[in-house]
Amino acid sequence: MQNVKDAPVLFAAITDPVGAKLVKSLDKPGGNVTGAADTHPDAVPKLMDFIASDFPKVKTVGIVINEGESNAVVMAKNAEAALAKHNIKVIRASVTNSSEVKQAAESLIGRADAFYLTLDNTVISAVDSVIKIANDKKIPLFSSDRDTVERGAVATYGFKYYDHGYQAGKMAVEILKNGAKPGDMKVSYPDKLDLIINTDAAKAQGVEVTDSMKNKMQDKKNLLSGTAK
Repeated sequence: MQNVKDAPVLFAAITDPVGAKLVKSLDKPGGNVTGAADTHPDAVPKLMDFIASDFPKVKTVGIVINEGESNAVVMAKNAEAALAKHNIKVIRASVTNSSEVKQAAESLIGRADAFYLTLDNTVISAVDSVIKIANDKKIPLFSSDRDTVERGAVATYGFKYYDHGYQAGKMAVEILKNGAKPGDMKVSYPDKLDLIINTDAAKAQGVEVTDSMKNKMQDKKNLLSGTAK
């Protein structure tokens, strides 16, 4: 991005803009670059707190992860730190490509009481294999994105990517129409963070969706009834 001298640059769906060296800081990006990060700083801690409070039998959480993806590493570290406060351990199963995801998930059977997936492109591209294992072995699967919940994970604290794109679009309007300078615009986060639960996935993975879980939702439309695969 140092090569971009004049044209304003707006990013979206970036987990760690500072770590990716797109901006100097979230509050003061500097240069000609700013945008919308797709991970609310409270999302991972809230999901881990949800696991701890509503899944008391979970003492270990397994994460299938490509350690080469910086966004996945950041989120896994955040999850591990949040779970440590509840004395819940994390077990990682590393992969380098999508063909290894199924075997990595299988390696966690008997060692992890629940699965958690970050915004890991390598893992998400083969998420159906993880969902099948979670269903077959009755292991609750949690994710960091709504799309994976719609496909068959039990829950996340997330948002709709449509809203995320709309948020980035509003920033573009400020730049193109109102003359705002990207370097002066704070990096934005999703502003509609909420608990999302897939009831079919919960049933497939042996999870009872309790009133306590439902009461944690701001919008009951986020109680999904998608078909678990």
